[in-house]
Amino acid sequence: MELDKMDENEWRYHGEGNKSLVVSHVQLSIVLRLLKYPAEDSENPPQTVEQAFRQVQNIVDFSSNVMSCLLGEKFVHSGEVVKLPLEFVRQLSIKVQHERPAWRCDKVMDIYSGCALCLPNLTSPTLHQPTHTPTLCIEIKPKCGFLPYSKHVSQDIKTKVCRFCMHQHYKVAMGTWKRRSRYCPLDLFSGNRQRMHFAIRQLIDEPQNNLKIFKGGRCIFSSLDGIEDSMDLNSLLHHLRPYFQYGNNRINSHMTSKALLTDFIQVVVNALLSAGGGDGGVGTDRRGEARSFCEASLFNKERSRHGSQGSPSDSVLYRVRQTQMLDTLDIEGLYPLYRRVEQHLQDFPKERTRLQMDGPYNEAFLEKLHKCPSEDDGSLEYAVSKVHQYRVAMTAKDSQIMVALVPSCEEEEDDEGLPGQRQHRDFLSSRPPAFSYSVSILDLDPKPFDNIPRQLRLDQNIVSCYLRSSCALPKGALPSHSGIFTAAEREDCTLLFHPV
Repeated sequence: MELDKMDENEWRYHGEGNKSLVVSHVQLSIVLRLLKYPAEDSENPPQTVEQAFRQVQNIVDFSSNVMSCLLGEKFVHSGEVVKLPLEFVRQLSIKVQHERPAWRCDKVMDIYSGCALCLPNLTSPTLHQPTHTPTLCIEIKPKCGFLPYSKHVSQDIKTKVCRFCMHQHYKVAMGTWKRRSRYCPLDLFSGNRQRMHFAIRQLIDEPQNNLKIFKGGRCIFSSLDGIEDSMDLNSLLHHLRPYFQYGNNRINSHMTSKALLTDFIQVVVNALLSAGGGDGGVGTDRRGEARSFCEASLFNKERSRHGSQGSPSDSVLYRVRQTQMLDTLDIEGLYPLYRRVEQHLQDFPKERTRLQMDGPYNEAFLEKLHKCPSEDDGSLEYAVSKVHQYRVAMTAKDSQIMVALVPSCEEEEDDEGLPGQRQHRDFLSSRPPAFSYSVSILDLDPKPFDNIPRQLRLDQNIVSCYLRSSCALPKGALPSHSGIFTAAEREDCTLLFHPV
């Protein structure tokens, strides 16, 4: 990428979140992530060029020096900061403006600093493709995969129903979504194939912003930017069918839609459970199996005949969940420690730098995470360490997992892909067909220290809303899609095992 020859016509709108906008190159497998700020600040940027550069560099440092160590460097791509020509950025902003969803336009792209984060395009990675088949990429935002076990939790319901399932009631009440999702993160993180299959099926039924599927770098299935009715299951099946009809020279033109979806989900589950190259022992719930089920999940516990065996300890799910569990106190136990640190900073503002509340995210910051005392000794250092642990856990809870799939041939033995990217060849001689896959984790930005009070208020609102709405998610209460699947097919997921 030659910075002095940047052409806005070689880039297209890829997507955006609350704080940044992403564009992808039309030929190269790279993306640029640019900062955003409120539209009312469009004439007067809220920060200097140096501050913008430091913000983007902090994202890179936090990802490479902190999250990569906790999650495994094979899963994490930190990228690099680039300084773009301002005229290119301005023309790019004009070009993508009409493609942005209207409800995102309350913020504008930063056209003053020229600072951006350059990353590999994980929706279209450079996997070995002997057949030149477009890459399938599944983007999952799994959310928090455990129930809080802190003694500071004041509402017993929080130890029985997971945060995601409670949050669904609040989002529907606030008008964010029209329907509640039946997906439960505890099912996905369980390591039990039946529960994981059920969880992914629910994501497909109601993707919200927790599931997107890409083909050749273009999104083919999602709840596009809050418009729930935009997903088309029949269209998704049309895109998937060629990948599953011809696996291992097997022509199956009469494959049912249910069987096709079952095969697809099974491949995704295989990738999520794949070990990262070590022994991959099984990790178990440190508080016992009884706490690994959410009472709001519609998955029948009796159907999980072999219990919740847990994910392999070198799998992406295990790594993400273990990092999430750095939140040992819950927000209710963490908030008094936040106040201890906040009071100290009010008295001694210059201490903010020494305590690394805004970075730098280096080895010293990581050491603060690991050297936290097990019990509160009343010290400032204990409070700072716990606050940092909570911020890291929140990043893991908001992260996204990307699974890229390319059909494989048994004759192929080369393993090519993005440097440091987790890649695996899984050859099955019957259903489903064989795929090469890579697994990555993204959206690993540091969470601001000053957001903690807002997190407490949100937690209180979510719990209050759930308690008001009867504290239950009865079966049959959710409207089903009027697609090709019957209610029985949605309720039961059957795994078929064929002899080799």
